[in-house]
Amino acid sequence: MTRRGLLLLAAGLPACTVLPDRPYQPAQRFALAPERPPSPAPARRGPVLLLRTLRAAPGMDQRGLRILGPRGEVTVEFWAEWTAPPADLVEEALRRWLLASGRFTAVTAPGSRLRPELILEGELTALQAEPAAGMARASLSALLLTDGTGGSRVLGQFLAEGTASLPGGPRADGRVVAAEAAAAMSEALAAALTSLERDLAGAIGRR
Repeated sequence: MTRRGLLLLAAGLPACTVLPDRPYQPAQRFALAPERPPSPAPARRGPVLLLRTLRAAPGMDQRGLRILGPRGEVTVEFWAEWTAPPADLVEEALRRWLLASGRFTAVTAPGSRLRPELILEGELTALQAEPAAGMARASLSALLLTDGTGGSRVLGQFLAEGTASLPGGPRADGRVVAAEAAAAMSEALAAALTSLERDLAGAIGRR
C-alpha cells in the first residue's frame, strides 16, 4: 500500500470509532409480586393439584414491560423488564397463591411423585400497562380437569381478568413510569388470581 493510501485509511478511522454521545442507561428489572389479600385460610385438606407449565400467548414471551399506546400500538420496553419471562413468573405466583389458599393439600409441578386428583392448565393472555386508560391489565385462561382412573374430565374453563389503576389517572401522551407500571401490573395480576381462585373453588365444589 502506498503512503497516500495509508494516510487516507488513517483519516477514515476516527469516523468508524465515534461512539454515540448518549448517557449509559442501565436496565431496570422488576419482580412480579402480586399480594394476596389477608384472610384466614382453610385447613389444607383438599385435593392434590398438578399445575402444568403455564403457556404464553403470542407476544407474551418477552421480558420487557408491555405498554399499550393510545392508538392501540404495543411497545415492549427495552430498558425496563421483568426478572424472568412473564409466564414463568405468573406460574410461580399462581402456585404460591393457590397453596396459600389452603384449598389444596399440595400444588405440584410436572414430574412430582405425588399423584394429583386435579390438573390445572393455563395460558397467560395479557399483562400490560394502558396509560391512556389509566390502568394495568392482567388475564389468563385456565382449564381444570380431574385425573381419575377412567381418564380426565373437564371440570371447568375460565378466563380470569384483573385491572389496577395507574397513579395519576389516564395519560393522553401514553407515557408511564416503569416502576409504576410494574407495580400496577402486579396489582392487576393479584385481582386476576383472586378471580381464578374463586372460579376454581366453585368448580371443585360442584364436582
